[in-house]
Amino acid sequence: MSAVRIRGLRRSFGAQPVLDGVDLTIGQGEFVALLGRSGTGKSTLLRILAGLDDGYTADELARPDSLAVAFQEPRLFPWLRVWRNVTFNLPDADLRGVARAALAEVELSEKEDAWPLTLSGGQAQRVSLARALARRPELLLLDEPFGALDALTRVSMHQLVDRLWQRHRPAVLMITHDVEEALTLADRVLVLDGGVLAADLRVTRDRPRRLDDPELRAARDDLLGLLGVRLQHS
Repeated sequence: MSAVRIRGLRRSFGAQPVLDGVDLTIGQGEFVALLGRSGTGKSTLLRILAGLDDGYTADELARPDSLAVAFQEPRLFPWLRVWRNVTFNLPDADLRGVARAALAEVELSEKEDAWPLTLSGGQAQRVSLARALARRPELLLLDEPFGALDALTRVSMHQLVDRLWQRHRPAVLMITHDVEEALTLADRVLVLDGGVLAADLRVTRDRPRRLDDPELRAARDDLLGLLGVRLQHS
């Protein structure tokens, strides 16, 4: 069963095509990472899936009604306490209980009554994830969610996202510029180039993954080559 089915997706800005016939299938519960150089249309594809861009044409575009998005910027409302940010626009009657459960999963129970501006960058991103998970999505869209974090916080967030994904098993599409991040988290790594998906690499290593694994190192080199990075080996 597929969570996402796309055929012949096209999107242009003026006379410039950005997506030029993208075909993509994401299985239920599958974690997919999407790489590509800047300006290749990664975030445009995610925004279309999120329902935030309707200026496209497609032969087919199917996605679940239940989806959630987490962006690079946490996009929290500074005038709402953390727990109210988590449950914003949710219809559930026990909103406080929903917020507490979601915040416990991201290890931020003690911050439920805090104001967003008192949080660190990593804490704010955890709240953003809690807000997404509180919606119990079948499809979770992550738009470079760790790009603004320092290296140590990114490692911690990778472990958290992996743990949450294994617990809830939504289908995930994660946009990233970081090849090692993609190989750490994803079942499949895609490369978007020239308006189409130019590569689709399946990652078969068990979790947790070690990036010094020869198979993952070879995959890393292949992906960097596809992204135009020339490697010099001694």
